[in-house]
Amino acid sequence: MKRIYLGISVFVLLLLLIVAIIPLSSKATDSEKTLQANPNTERQTTVTSIDTEKKMQRFTYDAGLDFTYPDAVRGVYVTGPSAGGQRFDTLLNLVENSKLNAMVIDIKEDHGNLTISVPDDSPYKDIATNYIDEPRKMLEVLEEKGIYPIARIVVFKDSVLAEKRPDLSFTENGHVWTNNKGDSFVNPFQKEVWEYNLGIAKKAAELGFQEIQFDYVRFPEGFEHYDDELNYNKGDYKNENLSNEKRRVKAVTDFVQYAQKELDYYDIDVAVDIFGYTATVKRAPGIGQNFPKIASNVDVISSMIYPSHWTSYFGIDFPDKEPYKTVAEYAKVENDMLDELDNPPTSRPWLQDFEAPWLYSGAPTQYGKAEVEAQIKALNEKGINEFLIWNAGNVYTENVDYTPLD
Repeated sequence: MKRIYLGISVFVLLLLLIVAIIPLSSKATDSEKTLQANPNTERQTTVTSIDTEKKMQRFTYDAGLDFTYPDAVRGVYVTGPSAGGQRFDTLLNLVENSKLNAMVIDIKEDHGNLTISVPDDSPYKDIATNYIDEPRKMLEVLEEKGIYPIARIVVFKDSVLAEKRPDLSFTENGHVWTNNKGDSFVNPFQKEVWEYNLGIAKKAAELGFQEIQFDYVRFPEGFEHYDDELNYNKGDYKNENLSNEKRRVKAVTDFVQYAQKELDYYDIDVAVDIFGYTATVKRAPGIGQNFPKIASNVDVISSMIYPSHWTSYFGIDFPDKEPYKTVAEYAKVENDMLDELDNPPTSRPWLQDFEAPWLYSGAPTQYGKAEVEAQIKALNEKGINEFLIWNAGNVYTENVDYTPLD
């Protein structure tokens, strides 16, 4: 009798084991089938592996274009009208016949308009200026020529959205506030503004841009002086037990961190333009930019270090007249700052290829071949090999050696 009971017990145990195993196998199979049927489902980043090591497999968006990250990005700024007009061929020729290899192209420009055409049912249709009628075709040309494409998206400086949605901006006496240049900003505390801009960034990634460069990731300059005079919504940050200064820094940093997370699916780099002086101070209280906190959450940090934009600094009386020394002194400070980070981003500063007549009573210092090369040399000597060249009109100095230390 003991043998019979023992046999029944073993049989029951085996039966229970089989019943327990079958649902688990079935569930894994259903999960795999769902992912195979929907390989491009947004935010679908992991699946259950069926190999013996149970490794995680990562799915990312494929835009269908093939770009290779250059040995070091050396790029120029390109406006929407230039990218979509006759000047584009001139700029292509400039890059192809020099050691340049990248273009930073406006997708959302300084006023808040898109430079590209979008479908009629797009939520951004009313802000599209259509300078670039066929953005995909433009990217295919860049792919063919091996030119690395970066999409510039201006975030919180946005007169168009501010006028359309004053509730997302800053108001004074019932009107949308403007700075002394007539520009309006939208509110970094408002997460609806975050999503609005990230929708544009995702569109750029889907087109095939390899990097999203966010500019004006900040509050208006001098915000600490008129903070109390303006009406605006602090959103989720209103209950933060922080000073207004720290609250602004947190909002800007949180946006950058959130953008990096949201764009992870597209397997692209995320860059942020930042004021150069933020690397030289503990914090920029008005605008909310904290260099180490932003740098810790991006792939690329692009400080705007144009000599014309510094007053007497680094012991230099007139930085615009001394491009080499100004850039060299800045690079030392930034290197020290980045060395303190556990996972520092790539440094890719903005350099100057334009004159600054507003600084002079007479003729300004001319920025030509020698001045541009001096800035590049200063960076290279400090171990910074990537850079971007700015000229608002996209008229760049000819015959510049963009690798002067080679």
